[in-house]
Amino acid sequence: MNGLGQAGRVTEIEHPLWRRLAAEFLGTGLLVAVVVGSGITAQRLSPSDVGLQLLENSLATTLGLTVLILLLAPVSGAQFNPVVTLVDAVLRGRPRWSIAAAYIVAQTAGGIGGALLANAMFEVPPALSTTERATPGHLLGEVVATAILVLLIFSLVRTGRSALVAPAVGAYIGAAYWFTSSTSFANPAVTIGRIFSDTFAGIAPTSVLPFIGAQLVGAAIGVGLLLVLFPLKSDTLKGTS
Repeated sequence: MNGLGQAGRVTEIEHPLWRRLAAEFLGTGLLVAVVVGSGITAQRLSPSDVGLQLLENSLATTLGLTVLILLLAPVSGAQFNPVVTLVDAVLRGRPRWSIAAAYIVAQTAGGIGGALLANAMFEVPPALSTTERATPGHLLGEVVATAILVLLIFSLVRTGRSALVAPAVGAYIGAAYWFTSSTSFANPAVTIGRIFSDTFAGIAPTSVLPFIGAQLVGAAIGVGLLLVLFPLKSDTLKGTS
């Protein structure tokens, strides 16, 4: 969900675009596989305890996300999230929108592929999710979850603590599973991917657009908080230029 850098500013990487896109596809796909796969496992291991299911799902996501960021950040910046990619492009001042768009396509395709992979591993028949989530409370939860995520990532970059982004983001997402009403999707690519699994981690297609809208609002709020609290000029996440 983020990129790593040095001394508070992210250096450019020399990997060709196709390699960066492959990393974003793989990373987002594996992230969704972790979310959906651990949700299926949780349902099967703890069928009568939803709280325990959420604990198992959130713990796996916390650890899996941290590992994936550490693994792929040197290649693409390990953004795995269209919101992070868009914010990075905006904060550059001279954004490369074509590259940002390519990242978002790769992330979204990866998210769908990750859900299908999880279904196949657990022999779950392909089906669209029927879990409706777009209540006012859930949408407010997505605004909060996404705003804090954006603020966390880019504040660490601005203050020279980029090496902490992987564990910080993993820990935050794990916590946000519990303190937000929406269980913190905070990621349009992950949200779209989770349409394709009618399991514990799924989201109905009718809830997706409201969720993505809430995520974009949250991203805008996160940028606003960043500019107020950390008014520096260099914010770029490596891998998107």
